[in-house]
Amino acid sequence: MTTAEKLASSIGKGLVAGLIGTATMTVSSTVEARLRHRKPSSAPARATAKVLGITSFADDIAQARFNDLAHWSYGTAWGVVRGLLDTAGLPPRAATAAHAAAVWGSALDIAPPAIFWAPREIAIDAFHHTVYAITTGIAYELLSNGRGTPGGRP
Repeated sequence: MTTAEKLASSIGKGLVAGLIGTATMTVSSTVEARLRHRKPSSAPARATAKVLGITSFADDIAQARFNDLAHWSYGTAWGVVRGLLDTAGLPPRAATAAHAAAVWGSALDIAPPAIFWAPREIAIDAFHHTVYAITTGIAYELLSNGRGTPGGRP
């Protein structure tokens, strides 16, 4: 397999793994929000709107739809980083740890500084991002080992 083929394969597997990780994080954060009676996070919409220069939405439904689109796109795209870490030669556990740190570190840039958060909120946010990174890492490894593809290893 050429370097370009390996890179393309890693990116493709990363996208699929990122989608799976996003689905798992969505479940964990939705359950937690319902248990704690809090509204869903609007961080994905705020961050994406800031980058795109969007200052307002037509209504709350439009903002909620944009938030969902941003959340799923962001999480899926971050799967590419997991693939690149594999291509760079990091062992699976190290790649997952680096991926978790990168994802959570970037997420903190769109919220108020963590020093203003309650310790419990930091732990909950770290938990959800850890769920994402571990699930993405497992999915990536399953795809890499041929367990997630028809007919075995790609």
